[in-house]
Amino acid sequence: MKEFYSNGKLLITGEYAVLDGAKALAVPTKFGQSLENKASDAKNIQWNSFDENEKLWFQGEFEFKNGKIELISGEESTGRKLQQILNEAHRLNPELFSEEKGGIEVNTQLNFNKNWGLGTSSTLINNIAGWFEIDAYKLLKNTFGGSGYDIAAAQNNQPITYQVTENGPSVLKANFYPEFSGNIFFVYLNEKKNSREAIAHYKALPAANKKGLTEKISSLTEQFNNCNSLKEFELLINIHETLLSKALQTPKVKHERFSDFPGAVKSLGGWGGDFVMVTGEKDEVFKYFGKKGFSTIFAFEDIVL
Repeated sequence: MKEFYSNGKLLITGEYAVLDGAKALAVPTKFGQSLENKASDAKNIQWNSFDENEKLWFQGEFEFKNGKIELISGEESTGRKLQQILNEAHRLNPELFSEEKGGIEVNTQLNFNKNWGLGTSSTLINNIAGWFEIDAYKLLKNTFGGSGYDIAAAQNNQPITYQVTENGPSVLKANFYPEFSGNIFFVYLNEKKNSREAIAHYKALPAANKKGLTEKISSLTEQFNNCNSLKEFELLINIHETLLSKALQTPKVKHERFSDFPGAVKSLGGWGGDFVMVTGEKDEVFKYFGKKGFSTIFAFEDIVL
């Protein structure tokens, strides 16, 4: 039996702009996903995906025949996407599967709610890449797409800066453990943002909207990483939000939904869903967002690896 584990992720800076080469700051999370596979008496590939409550949320059977992996049974949408990923992984390493090798049972296990947007897809991609002994960035590019920062977070056990370059991903260790981390919280907005739709929206924006954005965001990322005070951190959040709001032609989440909150509020990832990063005192944060119906709130130390 072989086992693999990948970290989930939060993108602190550089959402959207990372696609165009901006330097981004990302943190791996204490949440992630495991994958184990073992030989099976059954002929085909038996796939079981479990959620954080040990509940089976996807079960499928795949057949390997004539050099291709085909979905035999299982929920269509998830099954077809998984089929695509497995076929691409097989294309990148055709030595792993053969009709003579017999059946395989694969079990994946999340330890977080798959609606949170912490990397259900990226952790799966990285685990499958580990299983097939292939480049996870290439597998991501040929299946889901995206910048690849989530793969970097999956593979690292501390905060990182991430940048797409002509020579491939640049991943550097970051020291993002601020002294004021006790005043940083992550609030789930009770809705999952579709990453592919968010990327498509950004790519469709006029070039004029994004002029100079890459350089400005890269500079802000360095400042976030080296920030020494909560006051400066909140100022940087406001600058970052202003830049992205102008480029995306989308209101800032604080102005739109939390205008009376005294601390700073920053969107993370695709704007309009998943998590926001907020600053303030613990009691104040939990009381304010709790009253608004947002009960999934993590302190920095409880979610950042």
